[in-house]
Amino acid sequence: MKYAIKALTYLARYSSKENCVRTMDIAQEEVIPKKFLEQILLELKKAELVNSIQGNAGGYYLVKPAHLINLAEIYRLFEGPIALISCASDNFYTRCEDCKDEQKCKIRRSIRKIRNQNLAAMEQVTIQSLS
Repeated sequence: MKYAIKALTYLARYSSKENCVRTMDIAQEEVIPKKFLEQILLELKKAELVNSIQGNAGGYYLVKPAHLINLAEIYRLFEGPIALISCASDNFYTRCEDCKDEQKCKIRRSIRKIRNQNLAAMEQVTIQSLS
C-alpha cells in the first residue's frame, strides 16, 4: 500500500493527460522496485484511478482527481477490509460461524467502533494532501 500511495502522490505532482510519467521515473524517484511498481500501476489502472498511454511520450497519469482519492480507497484496493474481523466490515461482511447473536456481540460492536474511527480518519487523508 505504501508504494501505491507514493506512486499516486508522484503522479499527482507531475502528471497530466498531456504529460505522462514513465514508470522508470516513478521507480527511481520514489525508490520502488520497477517490477513491483508495474504491478501496482496495473491494479490502479484496473481501479480506474490511473491510465496510461503507450509509446515514447507515453506513461501514466491520474484519471481520478487527487483530491477525490483517499487512503480508505487505496487501503481497500491493496489490503482489503478496514475492519479487523469480517463480521464488522461493511464492504467485506461475512457472518461469524461461531457467533450466537451478532446483535449482542460485544466483540463485533467494539471492532465496528474501531473500524468506523479508522475509516473516518482514512477518508480525510487524500492523495492531494500528501502531494
